[in-house]
Amino acid sequence: METSSKGLLTQVTQLWNLLDDLAESDPEGYEKFIQQQLKEGKQLCSAPEPQLCLQTRILKPKEKILFINLCQWTRIPAPQSTTHSVPLAVGKPEDTTETSDAYTVIDVAYNPDVLQAAEEDQLKKNQLIQMAMKCIEEQFQFTLSHSYCITKFRIKGSIQRMKQNLMGIQTDSTDLREKMRRELTLGHIRSSTMSNPDHFPQLLLPKDQVSGKAVCLIEEISSTEIQVEMKIPVYEIKIVHDHNEKPLKIELKVELPGINSVSLCDLSVSEDDLLIEVSEKYRLHLNLPKPVDTEMTTAKFIKEKSTLIITMPLV
Repeated sequence: METSSKGLLTQVTQLWNLLDDLAESDPEGYEKFIQQQLKEGKQLCSAPEPQLCLQTRILKPKEKILFINLCQWTRIPAPQSTTHSVPLAVGKPEDTTETSDAYTVIDVAYNPDVLQAAEEDQLKKNQLIQMAMKCIEEQFQFTLSHSYCITKFRIKGSIQRMKQNLMGIQTDSTDLREKMRRELTLGHIRSSTMSNPDHFPQLLLPKDQVSGKAVCLIEEISSTEIQVEMKIPVYEIKIVHDHNEKPLKIELKVELPGINSVSLCDLSVSEDDLLIEVSEKYRLHLNLPKPVDTEMTTAKFIKEKSTLIITMPLV
């Protein structure tokens, strides 16, 4: 143990000597090196910040409301160019129950520059959202509704919960800085040669600080994998009344040109809304004018007319 301590002390002494030599022989290079370490250290210590929140649905394996918190995080690298894949980090799903409402929250993080560019371009924003949803589906074997809305609030749940989920471990900032300093080894300094003065050693977060308890994975998804936006089909909705003008049911007729089988239609009905997704071609999400009885709802497909008719009795 004593020998190990002496060896460590010798390395530390050599480390400082090398830094002193670098400061004397190349003050400008020394300044760049220190600034690089401070910059990278600040980025590695930074926490994700909420940007916007989406609401959609998990359709399979179990239907449930899903909130996706899109966050910006400097730890996530930006794509090398517009033709390269876009990195993102996905936290683990967290199920929550508030009174009678049960829902799932998933946190997704992009590089801040990526989200900033999307704020000025609605198409890019939609692409990032679709990429996040595709990644969630693949990573957790979910089937999601491709219909979504951006909520009025920027984050579902607390910011602290989101940070812990994405960062994987809760670390005191002072303790983190100390651990990062210990990662600066003699090998890092020696690799900074004057033959390449712009290449400075990287101060890396210790492995136990990156993985911790789990979860946060960085995926790269090519923009060519983004699903094509589905069309809104032509539809007709009406409330059917009895002879006393009492409302009985809602009838919805949806025209689906090119579709010849009901097996291609994915229908989801709740008491107050309806979602139809058809073979990645059509998507229709409607808020119903009156509450309906989901258990008594029926649907039939008229193959000759490529038309889906849904009948929803009122509660």
